[in-house]
Order: sequence, then structure tokens, then C-alpha cells
Amino acid sequence: MRILLVEDDECITKTLESVLGNQHYVVDIAADGLLGWELVEAFSYDLILLDIILPKLDGIKFCQRLRSHNYQTPIMLLTGQNSSTHKVMGLDAGADDYVVKPFELSELLARIRVLLRRRNSPILSVMKWEKLRIDPGSCEVTYGSHALNLTPKEYRLLELFLRNEHIVFSRSEILDHLWSVEEAPKEDTVTAHIKGLRQKLTQAGAPTDFIETVYGLGYRLKVFADEEKPSVASRQIKKSQSKRKPQIREALAVVWEKLKVHSSDRLEILQQASLELQANNLSEELRQKAYHAAHKLGGALGIFGFAEGSRLAKHIEQILLSQITLDQNEALRLRHLVELLSGELQQPAFRELDKVLCHYVVDDENN
Repeated sequence: MRILLVEDDECITKTLESVLGNQHYVVDIAADGLLGWELVEAFSYDLILLDIILPKLDGIKFCQRLRSHNYQTPIMLLTGQNSSTHKVMGLDAGADDYVVKPFELSELLARIRVLLRRRNSPILSVMKWEKLRIDPGSCEVTYGSHALNLTPKEYRLLELFLRNEHIVFSRSEILDHLWSVEEAPKEDTVTAHIKGLRQKLTQAGAPTDFIETVYGLGYRLKVFADEEKPSVASRQIKKSQSKRKPQIREALAVVWEKLKVHSSDRLEILQQASLELQANNLSEELRQKAYHAAHKLGGALGIFGFAEGSRLAKHIEQILLSQITLDQNEALRLRHLVELLSGELQQPAFRELDKVLCHYVVDDENN
């Protein structure tokens, strides 16, 4: 389940991101209404948590715009305003629920479950496939009599397959469902998680192909009866997925236009830290600020085609770790990496992603 949190209070966003993550939700965060709108247009969400008082586009107008564009995603408003007037205004704008700050986290989580259950009635029912059993209420997973100890990502991956029986998910589609915008890993990460999940299932007694690889398409749960889809249907699925690739590219381009300003701001912080370190005058405050800027860049750049930029940012992040003593050698190394990162950000976005898309389309046409 993927949730969009539109909130400009960093304390609240970090708290909810942590709590919701522990409940196996994937969370994307927008600090203003316009950025939230761009994310809604680019990705599919199961729920939107929306502050009312927001920069650039307030929550009421955000709600109205969503409903006027026929988005049916459940919306929960978060606000410090407790008057009935504000509640009525929010509900009339199209919100499904209203929570007043400060709120009890247990109550908020219960309300989230209610909204998700309304949208999809089996949301809390026990899900089964052959001998596999998942209880979303307790997050317990068993195969036969064996309990499976899964990582959060492995749990979400298995839940995705069970909620979408017979559906084949490509690696890029799995990334879209299970990783937030800020994380932005490579597709190889999906392969590694599939491998780890298969090993745990096999150890519990499941067949080695319980999670089936559909060549050229992706992964799904294995059908162990004579219910296989005909090859014509598989080709139709593949054609549909190939058409979806350019749409994903276009959607990401819209988000990048909004986020590249933030990337430039973070780069400026890194450049400032590099200069201060060379002058042997880097304060701990600026070091921490630069560390967080590098961390954000390392997580976000890859999804927009800056794979090398993401790699460089992660190297910079490691240099800026607070427990490492920085000398002039590290200062020169930091300066060099920041210069390389700056050069990467001067390149067009998606150039590496476009190569993948081109290869995918050519491969599809050849088949």
C-alpha cells in the first residue's frame, strides 16, 4: 500500500514516515501542495494524508482539484483547526476523514485502516495462496506450519503478489509500488529481494518456483493448477507494459521539473561545505546539513536517470559522516566528487533511463 503525505511540518513528516513504514506502508512526502499534486499525477496512491495549511496550494484547494479531476483516492485531512466550520469545509471539498493535531498515532492508524478497507473490502482479510498465509492485521506470514521471518520489503513484495493474483509485475512496476521517490534504488534491488524471498519460502517447504519468473515480463505467484494464461494473453500484457514505459517516463519528467530546484539547492550546500573544509573552517552544523543534502540526492537522483549522480552523492555522504575526521586529503576528495556531481546534474535527465526504454521497446518489437 502506497501513501502520499502532503505536510510541511518536518517533525510530523518524519514521525509519520517512520510509523507508517513500520506498518508496511510505502510513503512519499511532499512539503507543499503543488509538489503533492505533481506526485499524484505521476504515481498511483492508495491514500493521501493532507495538511490543510500548506505552501503554494492549500489542502482545501488540493482536495477540490483532486475531485474535479475525478481522482477517487481516499483523502484524510490533518490540521490544527478543530472548529466544525473547518471540518465541514474539508469534507465538502471532498475529504473522506478529518484528524485534528495533535492526534494519537493509534487512532490515526485505525482511521487509515478504515479508509483503505472502504476502498478495498478485503484489505484486512487473511490472504492465502496454496499453503501461504498472510494476516495483514498482525503482519504474520506462514507457509504451512512454518512462520516466515521477512524483512519489511519482503513482506510488501509478497503482499503485492497476493493482492494481485495472476498479475505479472515487472521490476520497474515493483519499484513503483514498494519504494518511495526518495529511496530510488536500481532494478537489481528487486532481483535481490525476489531471491531472498524465494530462499525463505523454499526453506519453509515451498516449491523453488513459488514466485515464478515470466520471461521478458517479470514475476508473479506460480499457478499450480491448469490455469495458465494462453501465450496470446501474455503477448497482450507485454504490449500493454511497453506502452506504459513512455508514460512512466513522461510522468517522471513532470516530477523532475519540480524537484530539480531542490537538487540544485542541495548541490549548493555541498559546494559550500567543500569550500569551508578546504579553508579548515567547516562547522558541525554545515557538515550535518551537507550530509543530509548528500543523503537526499543519493536517494532521489537515480529515479530520474542520474545513476552516476546518485553514486557520487552516496560517496559524498560517506565522507561527511560525523564520526570521520576530515583532513586536507579528504577535502580534496570531497571537492573532486562535488565537481563531478555538479557536472552530472548539468546533463539531461533520464538519459540513462531512455537507453533502457529504447532497449525495452526494440526488444518488444522483435518479439
